[in-house]
Amino acid sequence: MEQHEQNNNLEECDILQQWTRDQDEYKNQLILEDTGAISELVSGKRRKPDGSHYYVGGVDISFIKGNNIDACACLCVLRMPDLELVYEKMEMIHLTQPYIPGYLAFREVPALTKLFNDLQNDAPKYLPDVILTDGNGILHPRGFGLASHLGVILGVPTIGVAKTLISAQGVTDDQEHKDKKKQLQEATDGFDLISDSGEVLGMCLRVHDKAPNPIYISVGHMISLKSAVWIALECSKYRIPEPVRRADLDSREYIRQGKTEPYEFIA
Repeated sequence: MEQHEQNNNLEECDILQQWTRDQDEYKNQLILEDTGAISELVSGKRRKPDGSHYYVGGVDISFIKGNNIDACACLCVLRMPDLELVYEKMEMIHLTQPYIPGYLAFREVPALTKLFNDLQNDAPKYLPDVILTDGNGILHPRGFGLASHLGVILGVPTIGVAKTLISAQGVTDDQEHKDKKKQLQEATDGFDLISDSGEVLGMCLRVHDKAPNPIYISVGHMISLKSAVWIALECSKYRIPEPVRRADLDSREYIRQGKTEPYEFIA
């Protein structure tokens, strides 16, 4: 038993070293400013120059209760600005990579990438201009969370959306942070999350008057924080931006119903 545990520890150590190298390489490719159609989208234009719609994607992975290996991965695409669902794909996945704090993306991004590739093949007209993830971007202990990882791999603008604050680079849920949260009285109220080095890692944002608890928005890839916040607000009917909320609720329902076959909806 001791030998088996020792071998597992050595294997995990090797994986961690490789993931650290890969993460550093990906991080060097990060773009933290608006690209592509983002500038036009956040200017309030309802259509692209060619007359087509803007689309926002949302991704999430929901696990079977008591099981951290088998889960449902979901990608949904909503049309802007009415947030009408135009595409959704869900399927059960089996995660074989270990969970190592700070490296969650290496475990989950492959499944999300597959869903994006399916969308690209089955309904390319609905490819999203930006993807919101249930997870952080540069608001991360190593400055490269799931949203950033997914964005670099796909070459698509991404936004990190988190319900709770992750301690990262000096940003913590200390008393000062708790006091600032209490001062967020209405929708659009927020404050920057600043690292020990003075870098703005994200924003603590109240997105809805009826939802007092804020969320944490961070840049993933190919977008500025200002634009990420604008999009999060535009996509929010409730506390959680609709693309992420929809992916979360639908993947949970998929599991609750005990489904096993992939599901795809194309408007």
